[in-house]
Amino acid sequence: MYYQLLRRSYCQVCHNGAGDLQPKRQRSALNRKDITRRLKRAGGVTQRHARRFILRRINSVRLVTGEIITWLAVVGILVATLGLQQTWGNVSAYMQGGYRSGGVYAEGIVGSLDTLNPLLASNEAEASAARLMFSSLYHYDATGALHADVASSMTIRDSKIYTVTLRDATWQDGHALTADDVVYTIGLIKNPQTRSPLRVNWTDAVVKKIDQHTVEFTLPTVYAAFPHALTFPIVPKHLLQNVEPSVLRESSFSQNPIGSGPFKFRRLQTAGLSNASKVLQLVPHTEYYNTVPRVSRFELRSYTDDAAFTKAIKNSEVTGAVSAPAELAHGKRPSQYRVISEPLNKGVYLLFNTRNPVLQDKTVRQALQFATDTAAIRQAVGGGVQTLDGPILHSMFSSGEVPRASKPNAEKAAQLLDSAGWRIKNGVRYKGDQELKLTITTTNSSQYSKIIDTVKRQWNAVGVSIDVNQVDTNSAVSNFVQGVLQPRNFDVLLYELALGADPDVYAYWHSSQASATGYNFSNYSNQLSDAALASARTRLESNLRMAKYAQFARQWLSDVPAIALYQASSEYLVNTNAYVVKPKGSLPELSDRYARVSEWSVSPATVYKTP
Repeated sequence: MYYQLLRRSYCQVCHNGAGDLQPKRQRSALNRKDITRRLKRAGGVTQRHARRFILRRINSVRLVTGEIITWLAVVGILVATLGLQQTWGNVSAYMQGGYRSGGVYAEGIVGSLDTLNPLLASNEAEASAARLMFSSLYHYDATGALHADVASSMTIRDSKIYTVTLRDATWQDGHALTADDVVYTIGLIKNPQTRSPLRVNWTDAVVKKIDQHTVEFTLPTVYAAFPHALTFPIVPKHLLQNVEPSVLRESSFSQNPIGSGPFKFRRLQTAGLSNASKVLQLVPHTEYYNTVPRVSRFELRSYTDDAAFTKAIKNSEVTGAVSAPAELAHGKRPSQYRVISEPLNKGVYLLFNTRNPVLQDKTVRQALQFATDTAAIRQAVGGGVQTLDGPILHSMFSSGEVPRASKPNAEKAAQLLDSAGWRIKNGVRYKGDQELKLTITTTNSSQYSKIIDTVKRQWNAVGVSIDVNQVDTNSAVSNFVQGVLQPRNFDVLLYELALGADPDVYAYWHSSQASATGYNFSNYSNQLSDAALASARTRLESNLRMAKYAQFARQWLSDVPAIALYQASSEYLVNTNAYVVKPKGSLPELSDRYARVSEWSVSPATVYKTP
């Protein structure tokens, strides 16, 4: 517009009405004055338009600036959110919940830590320490199956000669673990002066070194279960060869050991003034041939009794608790713990002393079998335990051949006792002037007390009187083995038998083992059972072996040298923030819970998935 006004003013100045040109001097004077006037006019018009179309609209924009900024922010957040969601979706596809390295795992257990020498371990606490610090040729994995440890391979020749090849492994002081260590360890176990509980498995086997990485075992006869004997802990020859076996327990090695397992010894200290517990501190063996443990320290805390153990759990002194009391595991427990039930290859039995004049009569034993309701006993124990009918675990049979015990029947029990001459009088049975009274002997345990209370009610109901003898094995003057087991000083023994990972139960039920040094505590003797047990352990074919064991189990149920109450289990309490590998089968030994201890952790984290 400004340009048009200027152009129009210029044309009017330069032309007259007729269009003739004016003289130059006059035209210059008129142009200067007229142009100034018109420029002023054009400036005013320009200002009015600027105020109307620009400045007023700028003020309007200022009024809505807040709303504009808000909408721009919302749009920006939406775009960023969509971008983050897509990015996180891509990342989370490769992430998962997990655990990182570091931290201290403190595990509590009832028992003493009097020795750290694995060949002398006599309770669960000492066996646990041995498993953490020492290696074996073979061990049991998380499924309960036999798995190579220090061994890399094994061959069998003539069904009696086992050749084992060792992998490259080192002791925690840097020395190589060789065949010399294996041969030396077996020699210590077999030496009676060592007084090792493992000696019973090695009295007849011959072991020799083939080379630094090869060991040969020769058996006098075929023994199908022999590979399971190769789970013994190996000790270092270079540290113990100058120690007399008779003083091995008192040696410095038994308090400050060197092993070849996933953890190595740091210190053993006493904690507390009353009911003093011992704390075994272990650190990872960084040169371990398998996976190095995640935790920076593992503490095994041993407690003298259930009361001290329960107090430690309630005070959160431990990350995990082994064989926690039933009232905590299946009742009210601290909220920071969860429970893992770990079935064990152990059976709890009422063992009859078949040399007792009353219990020599098979009819009486059968009557007591019918009088016993094992389902009620399992319920009294508090849960977690499994059904067991005989001398061999159900899991070792195929589903169609598991021999089963008779169902409880109090009326049938009474009929059998009547037929055996035991007549009821005022609620109690007599044969002539002799009262039918039996004493149940067992160790001092809250769980066993519940079992005895239940059995007493059941047996009293059919007229059998019961006395109880509970032995406190923690007492300094207690001698349960020499005072009860070896002389068979009981009528009925409530006891737990370790059944192991193989069905061979020869040691518990063959008549040759009914001696002071044997484990046939019932003094059971039957020719058919003996033949089946002897034949089964010499069969390498699994189906033939189990047929023999099924035959034995049926005879055992008929003779009733004992009553199977249940398959034992361990209730393991673990902090909800910790990670332990849960067993996928039953554990041959309680210490086999450590099959994958290197993966245990106390530090949750988000980690990348393994391809």
